[in-house]
Amino acid sequence: MANRKRKLHYSGIGGQAVLEGVMMKNTDDYAIAVRKPDGEIDVDIEVFHPVLKNSPLRKIPFIRGIFNFIDSLVIGMKSINHSSKFYEMDENEEPTGLDKALDAVSGGRSESILTGITTIVALVIAIGLFMVLPYFITQKLNSYVRNESLLAIIEGVVRLVIFLIYIIGISCMKDIKRLYRYHGAEHKCINCIERGHSLTVSNVMRSSRYHKRCGTSFIFLVMIVSIVLFFFIRVESPVYRVLIRIALVPVIAGISYEIIRLAGRFDNVFISIISAPGIWLQGITTKEPDEQMVEVAIRSVEAVFDWKQFLVEEFEFDENDFEQ
Repeated sequence: MANRKRKLHYSGIGGQAVLEGVMMKNTDDYAIAVRKPDGEIDVDIEVFHPVLKNSPLRKIPFIRGIFNFIDSLVIGMKSINHSSKFYEMDENEEPTGLDKALDAVSGGRSESILTGITTIVALVIAIGLFMVLPYFITQKLNSYVRNESLLAIIEGVVRLVIFLIYIIGISCMKDIKRLYRYHGAEHKCINCIERGHSLTVSNVMRSSRYHKRCGTSFIFLVMIVSIVLFFFIRVESPVYRVLIRIALVPVIAGISYEIIRLAGRFDNVFISIISAPGIWLQGITTKEPDEQMVEVAIRSVEAVFDWKQFLVEEFEFDENDFEQ
């Protein structure tokens, strides 16, 4: 048997939970595995075309994070829309008038247009809820708190509180609870591979549901980075203050991406410390999956990632190791 180290090895794959399934992405390929109502697992493999794929801007630190953030939003929305089709309307149901009109105008690309619109609306709501609203709430304290530095800190705390209330609130919904279990299955699969174990149901079930590259950790980092930036960047005009909070969203995303990228590649005390709050939040946004959920996640991984070759290259596996 090969002498395998259990130290973390970065795989490069990532994903997200969808309705009754898991999406896994490896480079530009992504697969959406969904447990259909009849119990069968449907696996759809697609190629994602990133924004400005060949641009040198995508290789520049802090700027590349902005593009990756946009890509994640688009592919995430596409994946959720795909999974929801299995649980929406009857297949024999006729398209609505709006569907027909959009197809006619867009040349059959109505789904892509609706996905784009939905993504933009979701982003606007998120910016309003987590960036702009905390500012207006904090401004109500102007009469009581005269210190601008203290107000900036209070605004950050309010932002974190709103985020926590949102996360905890939606976790009470039945569908979200199942989504969080699939989220756990996604993390377990990645941890299983990156810790040098064969991708089997039993190995995945024993793996951790917490992962440093999780989107939950990324969003938490966005909150922390925004507190720091807004503390040092100040203007007098209330209008400019709001505009700056909106304009700095790409910058905040870029900085947060670089931090989460480091966390996914290294395993040391410093990384563990900065990752700890995000890991704690995953106690809410991930739950333990059952074996059927893990089966779905494994199918998604195997559709886009050769985990056996990865274990051979990174952990010195041989054929005998896979047979055991």
